Amino acid sequence: QVELVESGGGLVQAGGSLRLSCATSGRTYDMGWFRQAPGKEREFVGAINWTGDRTYYTDFVKGRFTISRDNAKNTMYLQMNSLKPEDTAVYYCAARRRFSIQYQYTGQGDYDYWGQGTQVTVSS
Repeated sequence: QVELVESGGGLVQAGGSLRLSCATSGRTYDMGWFRQAPGKEREFVGAINWTGDRTYYTDFVKGRFTISRDNAKNTMYLQMNSLKPEDTAVYYCAARRRFSIQYQYTGQGDYDYWGQGTQVTVSS
């Protein structure tokens, strides 16, 4: 069993930036970020393949968010720029335990491991 721990959340003003981290306790393959706003379902934000050279984003974060990973540190990152109040949510990282050629996994059921989440609040 691999554990995932998110960090880096907090309160930021609109237009500001935050960087979230997701530390894993072991090796994982493709990873992703999801978020859940109050009263809404959890939604996909973006994904990264296991080597870290390919990423995929949902439309509402393209150009603002960047996913990266450092496998030597067993850590994935989510750099969030130009934050908007509608980005307010609990952000979750997720990881797959199986290798796959494709990495654009957008469904919650595609992932085997989940973190506990970190709160991001963007004030207007």
